[in-house]
Amino acid sequence: PYLSFPVAVLCLFLNTFVPGLGTFVSAFTVLCGARTDLPDRHMCCVFWLNIAAALIQILTAIVMVGWIMSIFWGMDMVILATERRCRATDGDLH
Repeated sequence: PYLSFPVAVLCLFLNTFVPGLGTFVSAFTVLCGARTDLPDRHMCCVFWLNIAAALIQILTAIVMVGWIMSIFWGMDMVILATERRCRATDGDLH
């Protein structure tokens, strides 16, 4: 989902210290109206995709794969929020 910058940073922080937690939180932002890269999908579908990603991150954190995936997922949220912020200042936000 496209999050506001502070929420994206919070999700990155959560994903860094508790793998999957930030992804889990971001899933609920979809239900609150956050935009996604999947506009043709219903918000419940996107919500469950994010919940599944969070569970995969939590379950594979034991072997470090989930922890690394969780950090990259959080970084992606921050990058998307930064790009959205830049487009908003340019007046090109859709």
